[in-house]
Amino acid sequence: MLHYPAAPDASTDDRDPAPDRAPFLTRYLARIGYTGPVTPTAEVLAALQAAHIAAIPFEAIDALTGAGIAIDDAAVEAKLVDRRRGGYCFEQNGLFLRVLQAIGFEAEAMLGRVRWMLADDAPATPRTHQVTLVTLDGRPWLADVGFGAAVPPQPLAMDSEAMQPTRHEEYRVLRRDFGWEVAARIGDAWQALYRLDDAPAPPIDRIVGNWYTSSHPDSHFTRQLVAARTTAEARYALRDNRLTTRLADGRTDRRYLTADEIERVLGEIFLLPTQRSWRPAIERAATAEIAG
Repeated sequence: MLHYPAAPDASTDDRDPAPDRAPFLTRYLARIGYTGPVTPTAEVLAALQAAHIAAIPFEAIDALTGAGIAIDDAAVEAKLVDRRRGGYCFEQNGLFLRVLQAIGFEAEAMLGRVRWMLADDAPATPRTHQVTLVTLDGRPWLADVGFGAAVPPQPLAMDSEAMQPTRHEEYRVLRRDFGWEVAARIGDAWQALYRLDDAPAPPIDRIVGNWYTSSHPDSHFTRQLVAARTTAEARYALRDNRLTTRLADGRTDRRYLTADEIERVLGEIFLLPTQRSWRPAIERAATAEIAG
């Protein structure tokens, strides 16, 4: 049995003595356990990204149960910060974008097409993944806190095609005619995560993408129980009744869960305040047959 660590303390002794913060920013920093500097630097961006993905789990339970997912600022703040829920890319990266802009980062939303686990020649997918483009001293960086169990653990340079090591997988960002392709090395092979358009994504495009992702019958979020969380030590991924733990040292543990076990790990590993209304979806997930 592998050990499941709690969300790490992202505190540091180099603290901002008198931050001038919006109330939501103060609550957000407390939510992710971050007490370090609050300035628009590369070091702060990396620290915030690591603390965010360890504290706020990836999940789309409201799409599965039919409760619906709203992505306006008030709804996302209330859900992810105040109610200590998780969310998926439109919620996670929408919140992170707002946080970065409040701190003073030059940041904007971008959209891409998910290619995870697809062949290179597979048909085009919809523009349903939101990320954040951050420009630091004229250099573009990709910040993504909402790509499930394959989320980049740190910002990725977008102006270099060199391999970028992280504490988990290695990543690379390739320039293409359409924009960029982001890939991770899985075992001995490179697997594309998503393809990003070379243009900012206005709010209406994000609204349409969220509507499709949270409600269309072809969206796997409306059919599968999915949760993920990444810490410095490990990645945790729940797909219906299959829990996979991948430690940073390469060890992997995979097991299948009963409904009661699913409910327990949602709280203990994914840090979610489980709700009674989730039980029917959990019981369906416990009977799933997962291929691959």
